[in-house]
Amino acid sequence: MTATTDGSAGAMGPRAAAASTTTTTTTAPAFTSQGALDEAAARAAERSVAHLLGRQDPEGWWKGDLETNVTMDAEDLLLRRFLGILEPETARAAALHIRGEQRADGTWATFHGGPAELSATIEAYVALRLAGDAPEDPHMARAAAWVREQGGIARARVFTRIWLALFGWWSWDDLPELPPELVFLPSWFPLNIYDFGCWARQTIVPLTVVSAQRPVRPAPFPLDELHTDPARPNPGKPLAPAASWDGFFQRVDKGLHLYRKVAPRRLRKIAMNVAARWIVERQENDGCWGGIQPPAVYSVIALHLLGYDLQHPVMKAGLESLDRFAVWREDGARMIEACQSPVWDTCLATIALADAGVRPDHPALVKAADWMLGEEIVRKGDWAVRRPELPPGGWAFEFHNDNYPDIDDTAEVILALRRVAHPEPARVDAAVRRAARWTAGMQSRNGAWAAFDADNTSPFPNRLPFCDFGEVIDPPSADVTAHVVEMLAWEGRADEPRARRGIEWLLAEQEPGGAWFGRWGVNYIYGTGSVLPALTAAGLARSHPAIRRAVDWLRSVQNDDGGWGEDLRSYREERWIGHGESTASQTAWALIALLAAGERESEAVRRGIAWLAATQREDGSWDEPQFTGTGFPWDFSINYHLYRQVFPLTALGRYVNGEPALPGREAR
Repeated sequence: MTATTDGSAGAMGPRAAAASTTTTTTTAPAFTSQGALDEAAARAAERSVAHLLGRQDPEGWWKGDLETNVTMDAEDLLLRRFLGILEPETARAAALHIRGEQRADGTWATFHGGPAELSATIEAYVALRLAGDAPEDPHMARAAAWVREQGGIARARVFTRIWLALFGWWSWDDLPELPPELVFLPSWFPLNIYDFGCWARQTIVPLTVVSAQRPVRPAPFPLDELHTDPARPNPGKPLAPAASWDGFFQRVDKGLHLYRKVAPRRLRKIAMNVAARWIVERQENDGCWGGIQPPAVYSVIALHLLGYDLQHPVMKAGLESLDRFAVWREDGARMIEACQSPVWDTCLATIALADAGVRPDHPALVKAADWMLGEEIVRKGDWAVRRPELPPGGWAFEFHNDNYPDIDDTAEVILALRRVAHPEPARVDAAVRRAARWTAGMQSRNGAWAAFDADNTSPFPNRLPFCDFGEVIDPPSADVTAHVVEMLAWEGRADEPRARRGIEWLLAEQEPGGAWFGRWGVNYIYGTGSVLPALTAAGLARSHPAIRRAVDWLRSVQNDDGGWGEDLRSYREERWIGHGESTASQTAWALIALLAAGERESEAVRRGIAWLAATQREDGSWDEPQFTGTGFPWDFSINYHLYRQVFPLTALGRYVNGEPALPGREAR
């Protein structure tokens, strides 16, 4: 991705016409023989191996950029303005990136080619004004006009309006109340903080402090141009019927607003101090919180409001961690990552290289295994609230996130380590045993696995007026459950009760059309690409009806060019399910599934492999501007820049070399 290079206020970037243009596609060549196709696949795999090996860090890890949307960049500037540390060069570089993402109609989207999004457009607009762009500049006037057409700031999501309230652009009275006394509720009480997913929990606790303090820093300019009626900028929202859950929680919120006026000061002060202690105890060694940008931003604000000055070690470390989320482009633009994914990228790269035929004792794989072993988490985190007797063991997604190892990463790291001939096999075995035990123990009551917690399925958090954006709970998903089942099969545990319950859950979750929903990747192609390899690894016959239905579905959604693609709108609109421009990563997921199902000689696989070979660039990589990763279905999307490298190589490697052999089994 590139941005504008001149930095002018009216410059438009490469996304300017995204809503009205189509991406050209490459039709896969028709190879005259099976031998010619096999040779092309082998050459493509060889080039890809060289490219990926060349991207490994000297310490042993891989990490691609994690691209999200401009709200990350806007909120970074708003935070720095709030704290009084916004530097002109930072504002200039951020504005260069934000302008580069604006489209011709003046709006911003949250993913490549997606529809205009109101909150993202508002936040981007405000950030550009902070950087010095004038409201009368053509690109700014177009954005403001579109915002007004959509109902103005009043129609933005709660989190956007919280940012605006920090500067007096929105009234705190017109935001949902979030009392800090929430931290007192025990884990068995409905709507305690552990009913929220870990990412939401880490955000909500500091926001209780912000909500209680209601700070307002003087706004550097008004935002009347973003209101439909500047004289009455905060129109009330009608109450839902009292008998509905929405109506019930709306009335609870009104009660909390009244409670705010009578809340005992001593109790509130104690609650905020407890919240502060909770926040500080969860700061990671690198200064961040949870390894992700949003909780870190709100934690810094909350602690600052409670008297932590910017030179306090906790604050200094927190701000330094936020600086590490910045990606500086060659043209001087600055993009903010929401998170960093070295563990995830490293285990996926290791699997890809091994399945492509890189020898198990290759120095790059051994170095990657050493690094992953050094990242193992051997202390308890918040997951122990639900599983207090379970010994720790596992891996997180990020460089530092010991409080929140995740089940998905842990399963994939085990699969990666088992592909490496490490010089200290006993060390690997010990780490894998700990991690497999922890992963199995995190199974939810329904037999499946979620990403971070067990049984994090309360229906109440998503009903809160405060939670109008993204998922705030962590229910089990087909993709994570599939990765765990595949891992257990590799460990020779496919016949154990936990694995069998996971398989039964997966079979029950298959959609009528044959696909599986993808929680952490887009979408049904990702879910199906995760489940089929797991089921066959666990011993299901390739003739099993569920596998044949999935194969038929994948064939039915293959694009005319030979690839596969699925737009993020499939999370909301049925017509997009399995449909979208062909991408390298999604084509690879479909191929991985079909190869696991024994479809190597099928026409669908031949065409898919030909598409990968034809679209590979000279340096062995693939281009993929589309977003194929998921943070929150529909609401928050991710372009993992390494997906376009590791998954195609995995598919090519399995096509060329056959399915990877499970320990004790022959290669398939």
